[in-house]
Parts: sequence; structure tokens; C-alpha cells
Amino acid sequence: MADSRRPGPTRPPIRLRPAPIADPPYVDEVPDLWPRPPGQLALDLFGTGQQPIGRPAGRRPDPRPRPGHPAAPPLPPPATVTPEATRAAHRFVGTCLEILNGYRPPGQIRALVEPGRTVEVTEQLARAASRTPPVRRRSTRPAVHLRRMRVYEPRPAAVEVAAVVTASGRTWAMALRLEQRRGSWLCTTLQVI
Repeated sequence: MADSRRPGPTRPPIRLRPAPIADPPYVDEVPDLWPRPPGQLALDLFGTGQQPIGRPAGRRPDPRPRPGHPAAPPLPPPATVTPEATRAAHRFVGTCLEILNGYRPPGQIRALVEPGRTVEVTEQLARAASRTPPVRRRSTRPAVHLRRMRVYEPRPAAVEVAAVVTASGRTWAMALRLEQRRGSWLCTTLQVI
């Protein structure tokens, strides 16, 4: 008579097996671990120094380190921005936002723009103004807001700025370049993206 209190195992026990190898073999491993199917081209995984057939000659090598090779030289430290350049960038972007919000007349931007570039900069501001809602004169809340601003100084006396701006649920970017001329920072390029 069979014992009805304990039914026998209906499934075989679970066995854990090692995962298959997914990484390429290292230089010191036997190359027969990864057999190639017939007709498949060999990949130069270990950088033997020979240029692969399909690779353009002017292309730069991959900067990531590979096993068995020394690491690439460290990158130069990031450029720092002087506090004066950051203030000039905030001042110019703030002035642009005040013009877009209707707090300033557009003619006040002329003092902050290089004389030969005034028409280009005002056209870009007009392009940005077309993306904003109509200005209400008695409104105390600005319609255009600065979300984020990045300042980069590629060389002394020159600053490049990227600003993310929002207005009534729409987001766009302003890219500009300021250069120091005779002691004052002047905008040489403004582009609304």
C-alpha cells in the first residue's frame, strides 16, 4: 500500500549550471576556445597592429583600453570658467529673457552686442519672441524661464554659452558666444535652436 500523505517528486530537482562564456578570450587564453565557422572573417580583438581591410586609414583608434594594452593617456583637465565670464554670460542671457518677457525694449540689447552683429542678434531674438506667448504688460510673472545654462571658456576672453529656455510648455535652446573687447563683454553670435 502506498503512502498517500507524501506524494513523490513530480519535477526533477533544479540544477545550476555555469553560464556560457560571453566575453572574448584574453590574450593568454588558447585561441581555439572560439572556433570560427567556415567562411567567417577573423576579428582583430587584440590589436596586432595591422589595419583591418574595411577600416578607413584616417580614422582614430578606439580610446577604450583593451586587455594587455596600456591605458590611453589621460585627458587634459576641463577648462575652468572665470567668475567674470560667468557673470557676463548670466547678464546677457538675463537681458535676453527680459526682452522676451516684455520687461525691456529690444533696442537695449545693442549695448551688449558687437556693432557689426546687431542685426543678426536681433533677428534671432525676434525668432525666439515668435515662440513665446503674447506679452501681457501688467503681468508680474515672466512667460519665458531659464531652465539651465552651461558656460564654457575655450580661451581667455571668449565664452560660449548654451541656455535651455521654456515658455508655455515649449522648450528650446539658445547658443551664444561672448568675447571681451576693450574691457566689456560683447555678443558675437546668437542662435536660437
